[in-house]
Amino acid sequence: QVQLVESGGGLVQAGGSLRLSCVNSGRTFSNNAMGWFRRAPGKEREFVAAVRWSDGNTRYANSVSVEGRFTISRDNAKNTVYLQMNVLKPEDTAVYYCAAGNYPLLIALSWGQGTQVTVSS
Repeated sequence: QVQLVESGGGLVQAGGSLRLSCVNSGRTFSNNAMGWFRRAPGKEREFVAAVRWSDGNTRYANSVSVEGRFTISRDNAKNTVYLQMNVLKPEDTAVYYCAAGNYPLLIALSWGQGTQVTVSS
């Protein structure tokens, strides 16, 4: 059974940085990718980024909202995925969810419990 545990959320001022981590304790061959989604207040959950375990190939949200500011990476030895978030904006405020599934992670098969990121202006 896949278990995803996130950490690293918190409160940060606009322009600051945070790094989210997610440990996958039940990684299997049927889940060849992990990534991050987020749900902002009053909005639907949206895709942020994904990375494939085997070669580190990445995919980001098809918008300018995160491009150039967020970087996803993985550490295979630790079964851990990271989301480095720089130049944070108040509109990045959301609950960030770790997810596991098949690349490019159009659909998540497993979810973490979520971690709150709040960016103050």
